[in-house]
Amino acid sequence: MSAARDRWADLLPRAVSAAVMIAAGGYAVWAGGAVFNVMIALCCGGMVWELVRMVAPGRRGTALQLGAIAAVAVFLASLLPALGVLPVLAAPVAAGFSQISERRQYFTGFGLWVLLAGFGFIWLRGQMGVAWMLWLIGIVVVTDVAGYFAGKAIGGPKFWPRVSPKKTWSGTASGWLAAAVVGAVFAGQMGLGYGIVVLSVLLSMASQAGDVAESALKRKMGVKDSSALIPGHGGLLDRFDGMLGAAAMFLAVTVFWG
Repeated sequence: MSAARDRWADLLPRAVSAAVMIAAGGYAVWAGGAVFNVMIALCCGGMVWELVRMVAPGRRGTALQLGAIAAVAVFLASLLPALGVLPVLAAPVAAGFSQISERRQYFTGFGLWVLLAGFGFIWLRGQMGVAWMLWLIGIVVVTDVAGYFAGKAIGGPKFWPRVSPKKTWSGTASGWLAAAVVGAVFAGQMGLGYGIVVLSVLLSMASQAGDVAESALKRKMGVKDSSALIPGHGGLLDRFDGMLGAAAMFLAVTVFWG
């Protein structure tokens, strides 16, 4: 009985934190425009702050500075034409590369990922509207929720125990199935072809890849969570790594095949 209670011990703080994030994020998604862009910019700044604290834990001042620069860069990118976006988003990464001597390859790779994915969210909400934004969020949420509950309830073989010891194949596959359902519902509501179901599963996989990549980074850096900002979830990177993976994949699909 005690083991069963321990298995679900983190559910309450996770649920409360999730409710707060859903309320704040839901309002920003509904409002769109500057409200949404500022929220995304602040989240990206927070994630860059967490990233610097992980790769260079002794540089707290640098972490704050680069986080602030990243937030400003993402917001500025939302105001610029397409040709100006990449140079502006690359500026905080270049600044960090010049200031951080240790593990700078991790900062560079993950920093670019965070900023490009953040801009991907802004582009999706601004250019394609709230329905597409909710579709993407829905894919990531159901992938995470289905994976969490199926993994806890069914268990079974681990997905990649060396990197992410809690994840199971049952949870991973359940996430794909849940994303396919979201894609099918979205296709029916929007009058789209069922290729959107395939894309939904691909974004689910990208979401899981983002989660695994962040887990691998934390293991490499020797930390449990990216920070302690969100009770039950850890930090912003811990909570939104899946969103980053899905948004980056969608941006890539739009750029190369759109």
